Amino acid sequence: MAKESLEEAQAAGHALSQCYALALAACPIALWSGNLGAAATYTQTLLDLSSKHNLLHWATYGARYQRVIGLKDGNIRMALRSPYADFHDIAQPNPSFRSLTGLSELAEALAQVGRGAEGLAVLDGGIDHSETSWLTPEVLRLRGELLLLQNTPANAQAAGNLFTKARDTARRQEALSWELRAATSLARLLRNQDRPADAIACLQPVYYHFTEGFGTAELQAAKGLLDALG
Repeated sequence: MAKESLEEAQAAGHALSQCYALALAACPIALWSGNLGAAATYTQTLLDLSSKHNLLHWATYGARYQRVIGLKDGNIRMALRSPYADFHDIAQPNPSFRSLTGLSELAEALAQVGRGAEGLAVLDGGIDHSETSWLTPEVLRLRGELLLLQNTPANAQAAGNLFTKARDTARRQEALSWELRAATSLARLLRNQDRPADAIACLQPVYYHFTEGFGTAELQAAKGLLDALG
């Protein structure tokens, strides 16, 4: 659907519609599915369009996605040099879906390269002040991952509680992707605590709910963990 919306906007030659389709659909969906190549292509298109037509609002999204891609691709120096808007436009009460798009990806990417404090700043700067409940499971999970980076027994217990709450919240929302992410984080923690049976019992039922999308990053990660657990 994201691809179709972008193609229709391109056929119409309408720059603003193209920016909407890229920033709110094509770019984040490519990142969610782990397709960094497609995400980079879409992001560059968004940056080129917003620059050509002086659409500075959408350039912010392009810069945000560019930083996420750089971090995930291991190009930390490029990612940290990438322009990124300050938090004045996102740290307002009840920020919109648009302002939240890409922030969870940025927080996670920062955590993956050991910059947990910056990841927490992203959460506190925008997502954490949101009442947009659709993102709640992923926010809880990310906060747990960031706590684990501090590597203390108390934080490990707190992270486990956050992962469990994230999984249960996602299940109530019937948000299967969020549930899988939370279950994977919790199962990984249980494995590291020498509780492989509990890890399998946590993750396997969620994984078996999927009937498609097995080429995406999160499903591959879940399968890899289950395979490692035997």
